[in-house]
Amino acid sequence: MSSHAVSEVLESPGSGPRAGRFARKFAAIGAATEVPFAVVLANGSVLRNGRADPAFTLRFRTPKAQRRLLLFGYVGLLESYFDGSLDVDGDLALAFRAGLDSGQDRVRNPLVALRNHWHEWRHSNRSLPQAKANARFHYGLGKAFYEPWLDTPAMMYTCAYWSEGTATLEAAQRNKMDHVCRKVCLQPGETFVDVGCGWGGLMFHAWEHYGAIGTGINATTEQVAELRAEIACRGLDETLRVVETDFRDIPGQYDKLLSIGTLEHAGPDQLSEVVQAHADAMKPGALGVIHFIGHVGARDTEFFIRNYIFPGGWIPSLAQALDAMERCGLEVLDVENLRRHYALTLDCWGERFDRNWERIHALDPVRFDERFRRIWRTYLWSCAEVFRGRDVQLNLFQVTVSKGNVGRRYPMSRSFLYGPPA
Repeated sequence: MSSHAVSEVLESPGSGPRAGRFARKFAAIGAATEVPFAVVLANGSVLRNGRADPAFTLRFRTPKAQRRLLLFGYVGLLESYFDGSLDVDGDLALAFRAGLDSGQDRVRNPLVALRNHWHEWRHSNRSLPQAKANARFHYGLGKAFYEPWLDTPAMMYTCAYWSEGTATLEAAQRNKMDHVCRKVCLQPGETFVDVGCGWGGLMFHAWEHYGAIGTGINATTEQVAELRAEIACRGLDETLRVVETDFRDIPGQYDKLLSIGTLEHAGPDQLSEVVQAHADAMKPGALGVIHFIGHVGARDTEFFIRNYIFPGGWIPSLAQALDAMERCGLEVLDVENLRRHYALTLDCWGERFDRNWERIHALDPVRFDERFRRIWRTYLWSCAEVFRGRDVQLNLFQVTVSKGNVGRRYPMSRSFLYGPPA
């Protein structure tokens, strides 16, 4: 349907010029995507793109929700969805796909940019207490919250590895753990540090399958307590340990380093400091894998994610990360981009979150209320679509590094990564 035709639908008596702005905005979205959708405004006016049945319908419940969209762009749309003044009927993932197809997320909104600057000033990870508060905001929600939608029993909360033929999230996460252990040539009896260890799935896997002795680094009090209890339950107190500290204060030096999803929590002013701490934790000649979400080129980090999901979070560019690694004395041996793997991982998380919502809600109906559900559904499904989007914005990089020149001690090709499972 053309923009003019859509405007005719909306500019009926009582609609006014603002409705015409809505018509043009949604017509532009409709022209840029193959996803059919409908929009119902607060006055009952209806927009449709195409003749197919809509994959989703946006229903504005109040004029305020419409004004919020015009004021804050897609962030205003999301915030109206969070507070219930906008509903999304149908496939939420396809709603995000349509928005991404149209490039609405790339339209710079000065008011949102101002809010993003304010967020950085208020929630910067520069101070250790604020960095800890930021970590606990997200990761301190409790193992019982995450269990229904992550893989079991490893509870990995990072991108899985979907090699050909992988059918389940559990298998994909085992693949990922083997993939990074192989990249650092992990051997029996070696020590390794797991920076940002979560609930210890990688530490347990490395001990059980490689005989390596792990130390976990975690700033989230709740996760540390849960992991220590699991270590004790497995009788591994003398083998594995977890240290509650910031990523900038890693104690000791280790034969190998595995950092899976920590650079995103450094912040724009702390990246070099965090990478230096990684380098300092590696013995001379040590190998490491640093796995992180990254941009190609300079981009602003998404305000919605920072404000509602990961306060203080910041996505570095690959160039910024590699520069910091080299300046800190690390040799970059290999860079692998697992962007497409993260889309599949998030699909699984989103589906499991939706399927198990009633179980999550029952844990704490006040904390895990409808607003929380909408925010987290937005986070999971929108990120899945961003990672698979045709305009590549986010990537998942695994960078293999060494502390010093490895010479011929490291394999000359990647073939050693793809043999039978450990």
